[in-house]
Amino acid sequence: MTVTFDYAGKAVLVTGGTRGIGAGIAAAFRAAGAEVTVCARTRPESVPDRFVQADVRVPEDVDRLISGFDRLDVVVNNAGGSPPAPLEGTSPRLHARVIELNLTAPLLVSQRAYPLLAAVGGAIVMIGSASGARPSPGTAAYGAAKAGLHHLARCLAAEWAPLVRVNTVVVGLAATQDASGASPATTGDTSGASPAATRDAADHYGGRADLDGRAIPAGRMATPADVAQACLWLAAPGYVTGAEVRVDGGGEIPAWRHLVSGDIS
Repeated sequence: MTVTFDYAGKAVLVTGGTRGIGAGIAAAFRAAGAEVTVCARTRPESVPDRFVQADVRVPEDVDRLISGFDRLDVVVNNAGGSPPAPLEGTSPRLHARVIELNLTAPLLVSQRAYPLLAAVGGAIVMIGSASGARPSPGTAAYGAAKAGLHHLARCLAAEWAPLVRVNTVVVGLAATQDASGASPATTGDTSGASPAATRDAADHYGGRADLDGRAIPAGRMATPADVAQACLWLAAPGYVTGAEVRVDGGGEIPAWRHLVSGDIS
């Protein structure tokens, strides 16, 4: 059975929607009939029909972005990511910027968009990460920020019910055009990260794309289309709010499973 969604006449905003998971989400909403606006810090070579250049960490940019809407039905807070950033030896400013992008920015966008969403019974979808649900060594600030994002969504769902529904898609290892082997820290949602960050994500696992089948029960990484389908469902009118939907192919297979089978190298 194929599930289809009709977003005709709906206005949708996808932050960090010019590449990777964000671009996949934007494309899915367009295919469902929505009028989709995407934003990013850097103007892409191929500019979408509705693109706003904005840094969602900057309150003035967020105000300018949201003020351009007369109606807003759905916000997908997708912009996020982090380069590998071990706590020791990494500048405090880098950690602060990671938290700003992955936690403060979605809070600012949601806060500013609330009046428009409340007027139409709209929805917010946060793009979370498995790194916010289990230890994230080497990217502690990112993992902590994503854990905070998951909690923020639950808080807003309770605070803004029943006018606005707020849910989270928790993404596991993900494959995008930026990475042949995605980092378990960045989970592929590097659309808000710097070019250096996306290069670093591609370097994880030594570029070995064969590891995904050994690490994930489903046998492959998530794709932008997988994440987009969850977003389409959570954004559609319904009862679900304050939920976390895991798009991780069953999680990550524990290392001990390979150890006892002699399968690890």
